[in-house]
Amino acid sequence: MTATVETGLWQLDPTASAVAVRHKSVWGLVTVKGTFTGVSGRGEVAADGTAAGTLVIDAASLDTKNKKRDDHLRSADFLDAANHPEITFAVRGAERGAGDSVRVDGQLTVRGISRPQQVTAKLVSADTEGLTLETEFQVIREEFGITFNQMRMMGGPTTVTATLRFTRAAA
Repeated sequence: MTATVETGLWQLDPTASAVAVRHKSVWGLVTVKGTFTGVSGRGEVAADGTAAGTLVIDAASLDTKNKKRDDHLRSADFLDAANHPEITFAVRGAERGAGDSVRVDGQLTVRGISRPQQVTAKLVSADTEGLTLETEFQVIREEFGITFNQMRMMGGPTTVTATLRFTRAAA
């Protein structure tokens, strides 16, 4: 697909967007999956084609369909949502690649710790009313101070998947 992304302000449509995580636990035998139900964001595409914006995730909105596990993941052992209620991805730049790929350079902040994060997204659709991006990338949780690992059951990276639908925003 070759589409032109219109310049201007864009608002994340939370009803058409999803951010999910999955992580292997129990020595890689079980995959824990969860979805963040509280997601918001804004972005701007400038006339020169550069893009910037911020995606904000409510850390306490993580839902794995298991209340006890969700409470633990929101605790200080993991996301520490009481002290760090937001996970943010601040886009510093985005560059169109071949076809429908977009390289996004940003800053991921989890538990108050920020790290550069580069992701490759796929531009699924773009028109004058909206645009949709899909991406999947991995995060090393220890880089964000998430070191809880009882009996060394949780090794390896956490995979983040996102479908983000943006619509025109009022100036």
